[in-house]
Amino acid sequence: MNSILVVNVNWLGDAVFSIPFFKGLKKAYPQSKLTCLCVPRVHEVLKYCPYVDKLIIYDERGKHRFPWRKWKLIRYLRKEKFDAAFLLHRSLTRSLMVYLAGIPLRIGYGKFKGLLTHPFEMKPDDCHRCDYYLKVLEDYGIKIDDRVCELRLNLEDIETVDAKLTKAGLGPKEQFVVFNTGGNWDLKRWSSDSFVGLAQRIDRQFGLRVVFAGAAKDKDCSSHIARAAVVQSIVLAGETTLGESLALYRKAVAVISADTGPLHLAHSVGGNVIGIFGPTRPEITGPRGSGRSQIILKDVGCNKAPCYHLSCTHNVCMHSVTVDDVCEAFKKIIH
Repeated sequence: MNSILVVNVNWLGDAVFSIPFFKGLKKAYPQSKLTCLCVPRVHEVLKYCPYVDKLIIYDERGKHRFPWRKWKLIRYLRKEKFDAAFLLHRSLTRSLMVYLAGIPLRIGYGKFKGLLTHPFEMKPDDCHRCDYYLKVLEDYGIKIDDRVCELRLNLEDIETVDAKLTKAGLGPKEQFVVFNTGGNWDLKRWSSDSFVGLAQRIDRQFGLRVVFAGAAKDKDCSSHIARAAVVQSIVLAGETTLGESLALYRKAVAVISADTGPLHLAHSVGGNVIGIFGPTRPEITGPRGSGRSQIILKDVGCNKAPCYHLSCTHNVCMHSVTVDDVCEAFKKIIH
């Protein structure tokens, strides 16, 4: 195969978990050009994947929501003359697109198997997302011996984030801990009060500065926690690009976060992470990078936990994780 298209997943964390798939595919076909068809929200992170040669944006909720726009994209895919397409997402629309693009080999998951030349049964829901994607390669006959997620750092991003930390008053050799207070749904978030207590303990017990990272939408929450903790801290939420965030995570002593994209981004660049889990399962979405990791998941006697239950009214699984729990995990990380 000289040219391969990979139709990728929808969410940032899942995009990180798909990196071993690209690695395995590149090892099997080292001379092949790997192109990824991806939605806008994961486009930026895949730019830092060392195994992807080209990215094509499929904006299914934007310009490609119109049928004639989809047809224009299909015609573009046809002109690329791909030898094969691997589909990691069970989507009728995307299966139909690669079928109409005339790609001779169509391999992977699909709602309508007749559109694929090599349709595969999906793994059980309780397998890790990395393994879920890698099963497509394994079922196609490609042996996988590396399941580590890895993203490459950019020297310019490292220098830029160093300059931002220096401007914020962090000494050149001063160590720090990163807090990510966000989450793609509220029930996965650790409480603001808990982060306040943790910031105070990190300052008092370990003598380390706290740097708040995250998206622009996390800035207000991070600023509130920083003010309430009354410790020296730096709020960079909404102030860094994705590449700068990767450099920040790698530079930190540890990144403390709920089960959300930044946790997996940090681990994929070799950062040390503490993951606070509640309604999700580390067996399915636990970090798979190269840094050290500690996972906190409390047994709260809830017969639904971990549950992915969006309408839960008590969220006891996250509330049960204490500042002491995280500090004990932090001690294991640094020692």
